[in-house]
Amino acid sequence: MSSANKARLAFGLALGLLLLGGIATAVTIAMLVSSARWVAHTYEVKTALGEVNSSVSSAARARFDYVHSGDPGYLPQYESLKQEIRAHLEHVRDLTRDNPSQQLLAGRLNDFAEQRLALLDASVELQRSGQTDPGAQDRFTLAGVDSAASLATIQQQMQNQEQILLDRRSAASGGLLWAVLSILFAVFTLSAVLFWVHYRLLRAEVLNREQLETNARRLSVRLLNVQDEERRKFSRELHDSVGQLLTLAKMNLAVLLEMNPADKILAETEKVLDEALAETRTVSYLLHPPLLDELGIASAVKWYLDGFGQRSGIQLSVDIADSFGRLSQPTELVLFRALQESLTNVHRHSKSSKADVSLRTAGDKIVLRVRDYGKGMPRGTLENFLGTGADSGVGLAGMRERIREQSGQFEIQSDENGTLVEVILPISVPPEVHEQPATLSS
Repeated sequence: MSSANKARLAFGLALGLLLLGGIATAVTIAMLVSSARWVAHTYEVKTALGEVNSSVSSAARARFDYVHSGDPGYLPQYESLKQEIRAHLEHVRDLTRDNPSQQLLAGRLNDFAEQRLALLDASVELQRSGQTDPGAQDRFTLAGVDSAASLATIQQQMQNQEQILLDRRSAASGGLLWAVLSILFAVFTLSAVLFWVHYRLLRAEVLNREQLETNARRLSVRLLNVQDEERRKFSRELHDSVGQLLTLAKMNLAVLLEMNPADKILAETEKVLDEALAETRTVSYLLHPPLLDELGIASAVKWYLDGFGQRSGIQLSVDIADSFGRLSQPTELVLFRALQESLTNVHRHSKSSKADVSLRTAGDKIVLRVRDYGKGMPRGTLENFLGTGADSGVGLAGMRERIREQSGQFEIQSDENGTLVEVILPISVPPEVHEQPATLSS
C-alpha cells in the first residue's frame, strides 16, 4: 500500500474513531444525566419525609402550647400545620409512585400520620370544650408518644430505603462519569496517534513528491542543457560543413561567371547561393550565436535584436547597458534563451507591432525585461502557469526552470494591454551554480 493510501486509511480510521467515541460519549452522558436525575429524586424523597416529620412535630408543639396555655391564638397555626402535613404526605406518595415497596410504606406513613392528627384533634377539642381533665390530656399525650414512635419508625424505614437507593444511584453515577472520562481519554489518545501517523505518512508523501518534482526539474534542465549543446554542435556543423561547401560552390561559380559573364542562369544561381549562405549563417547563429561565447551577452543580444527586427517587422525599443561586462556562461545562456523565447512569443502570439527590450544591472543582479503591446495572454492560461505551470507550453516552462536553476526570478504579467516578462538573475551566482556545467559534452 502506498504512503498516500496509508495516510488516507489512518485519517479515515481517526475520523471514524472520533465519531464512534462521540456517539458512545453522548449515550453515556445521557445515562449519566438520567442517573443524576434519579439521585436528585432520591434526595427529594428524603427531603419530603423530613418535611413530614418537621410538620408533625410543629403541629404537636402547637397543640401542646394551646392545651397548656389555653391561648386560642395557637389554633390557626395548628390548623395550618395540619394542611401542611397532608400536603407533604401527598407529595411523598407522588414521589414514590415508581417504587412499589415505598408506596406501601407511604400508605402506612399516611395512616399513622392520620392517627397522630386524630389524637391531636381530640386533645384540641377537649381543651376547646372547656373541660379541664388533666388526666385525659395526659392520656392523649401518652397515646401521641406511641403514635409518634410508630410514625418515626415508618419514616426511618423509608429513609433507609431511600439511602440504599441513593448509594446505588450515586455509585452508578460515579461509574458512568468514569466511563465517560475513560472513553474520552481512549478516543482522543487513539485519534491523536492516528492523526500523528497520518501526518507522518502525509509528510513522507509530500517529501517524496517534492523529491520527484526536484528530480523532474533537474532532468528538464539537463535536457535543456543537452539541447543547448546539440544546438551548439549543429550550429558549428552548419557553419563548418554546409557553409564551407556553399562557399566553395560560390567560388567555383564565380570562376564560371568570369568565363561566361553573359550567362543569366549562372548569375541567378550566384544570387541563390548568396541567399543560401545568408540563411545558413542566420540559422547557425540563431541556434547558438558565436558572439555569445566570444564577446558576451550584450553583443549577442544586440546582434539578435537587429536580425529579429528585420525578420519580424516588429519595431523594437532597446535599452542595453554596457557596464556589466562578461557574466558566467550559464547566466549568459539563460538570458539569451529567455530573450529568444520571449520575442518568439511576441511574434507568434501577441500580434503586437512593437516591443521594448531592456537589459540592465540592479545592484548585484541583472534584469532582462521584454514588453509587448499586444492582446495579452488569456487569464486562465496565465493563472494556470503561475499556479501549477500547466497550459504554458514547453517554452515558458523551460524558461522558468532554467532561471530557477540559476537561483533567479521569473515574473510574467499580462492583460489586454500587453505582456511583460521579467527575468532577474544574480550577477555573482552561488558557487554550486558555477560548478554546474552549462552544457554537456558528448
